[in-house]
Amino acid sequence: MPRTAPPTAAPPAGQAEPGRTGRARRHDIDLLRVLCTAAVVLVHASAEFLDAGHRTTGVLGDSASRFAVPAFYAMAGWAILAGSPVRGDTQLLTRLGRILRPMAVWTALYLLWQYLFGPPLDGGAKEAVRALFGSVEAAFHLWYLYAYVPLLLLLGVAVLVLGQRATPRWSALLLGALAVAPVLSEDVRTLTGLPLPPWGWSVPLYALGYAVAGAALLAARRRGPRPLWLAGVAVAFVALAVYQFTVRLPAGYGSAAVAALTFAVLGAVAGVRVPERARAVLVRLSDASFGTYLVHLLFVMVLVRPVAERVPHGFAAPVALAVTAVAAAALSFAVSVLWGRLGMRRWLG
Repeated sequence: MPRTAPPTAAPPAGQAEPGRTGRARRHDIDLLRVLCTAAVVLVHASAEFLDAGHRTTGVLGDSASRFAVPAFYAMAGWAILAGSPVRGDTQLLTRLGRILRPMAVWTALYLLWQYLFGPPLDGGAKEAVRALFGSVEAAFHLWYLYAYVPLLLLLGVAVLVLGQRATPRWSALLLGALAVAPVLSEDVRTLTGLPLPPWGWSVPLYALGYAVAGAALLAARRRGPRPLWLAGVAVAFVALAVYQFTVRLPAGYGSAAVAALTFAVLGAVAGVRVPERARAVLVRLSDASFGTYLVHLLFVMVLVRPVAERVPHGFAAPVALAVTAVAAAALSFAVSVLWGRLGMRRWLG
């Protein structure tokens, strides 16, 4: 099943942190976050249609939304390298805590959901242990965070060291621990015979590439004509769809076809001027994006999966995908906005 991803860990899209005078909030980044979060829902809704045998519908839906994960890497890079660079060890660890706390809560909730409404995967306790190592099938969509957290840590330490802003003692120690953990876990497995899961807290090279190159594009003063970028989006979408129909499904996030679509979308959205009357709603949705990412899989399972399994083949399938994906996204955003108003974002994202 295709995997996916969340919003930036820095303060919402270009907004200055509390107590800090910073750059004006970039509403084009807010727009990109909301767009990518909705695309995440479409990725998983499309996967349900693929699993139900609706190949054409599933491939087209996945191709239209596969840019979301790389674009989130790009926004993470922009946030920590240009938009709101960290100024010290404590601030960097605080940012990581904003991700890890809701991640832990939702991992537990998805494990509980699996226990109550489906047979535990290889035993509930074993699945919970795997979640600590970076692989939990009950909440498979959280795989992205196992790469996202080390990426932010790596970039944050680099910013602090190169900028000579502070000595990142604890962050550097944590980064070192993550670096040696894969081999260490293998050694412990060999010496003790314990069935330890593979270590998943790591940064793939393509993620680092998207973060750095994406940050450069999002921070650029001139990006070229927007119609040209939009034309690039259309061409890249067709190329990616053909690639997924004929070569590999799902396409790897490091593939040239996905990269082309991702950078075309970034170039098309970056710098867009959002009308003032729409900014308040957009900011609210942007701030709710992380929570939306965390909760949306429940709505995909409850709403999209039953429809995908029952809808007939033909024209009805793409219509059903569009309707159910929009419904799942709308409900996910709605509940995330609600718990934000109730002051629960610290724990639920």
